[in-house]
Amino acid sequence: MGKMLDYVEKWKLLDPQPLAITATSSLYTVIWNEQPAVLKLLTPVGMNDEKNGALALQCFNGNAAVRLLLFDEQAMLLEYADGADLSSLVLKGEDEKATGIAADVLNNLHRAYAGAAPQELTSLKTRFRSLFKKAKQEHKEGITSIYTKAANVTEKLLAAERDFAPLHGDMHHGNVLFSSKRGWLAIDPQGLYGERAYDAANLLRNPTGVGMDDFVADPDRLARTAELLAQALKLDIGRLLAFAFAHACLSACWSLEVGEATSFSLKVAKIAESLYNISKNLKSL
Repeated sequence: MGKMLDYVEKWKLLDPQPLAITATSSLYTVIWNEQPAVLKLLTPVGMNDEKNGALALQCFNGNAAVRLLLFDEQAMLLEYADGADLSSLVLKGEDEKATGIAADVLNNLHRAYAGAAPQELTSLKTRFRSLFKKAKQEHKEGITSIYTKAANVTEKLLAAERDFAPLHGDMHHGNVLFSSKRGWLAIDPQGLYGERAYDAANLLRNPTGVGMDDFVADPDRLARTAELLAQALKLDIGRLLAFAFAHACLSACWSLEVGEATSFSLKVAKIAESLYNISKNLKSL
């Protein structure tokens, strides 16, 4: 409470109301300059994990993303998006419409910044370190697994990386909110820099939530969504699916690190791999 009150005074905020608490932050709705905003107070974990998010928002500069109004190393003041997220459309049976909106948001994010790569943003090589670590352990043990295959695919993708841009890094349906003033906006970027296909790949294992696993991990749905994204974003669909395979295996590695189940991520990974037979066509990546 004390930290929140400090920022209320420092940034001249009014009417703070609790919004959400996560591992990385506590969020409050506030009034700033007579407009609603979100105060995001970072935990010690958040101060490390979310510092690139502020830089990404600066790169996007309000283009299909919430605006970063004020920030320091411990807090951010963000534009408030007052509507529902993209999952609401999927739940109403409008999955393809949601995919099209997500693609539009990504196109705008990726076009927003034309400067040299900000060195502080995380590279995809660093992003995949948990997968590379897992594969290295299994190589030492003489094991060939989905993780060693995914690490091999990832190395080939990154050796021929292309179409660079500042990336959101965690593009999923819950991170795209509707604003009655500005339309659909991305929130909570993680601040990566690399090939645009990676941002789209994360959408192929989303949305998550109760009752969504079977819907998302359906080969027909995944294939259809990949085609829509590839067309809208002008991506090579083989590379998109290869990144989807790699990212799903990376997600499984993150789950292993915290003792969570890997079955959903690995199911998505196997579907993505089988759709374009990635493991047998590495030269095409």
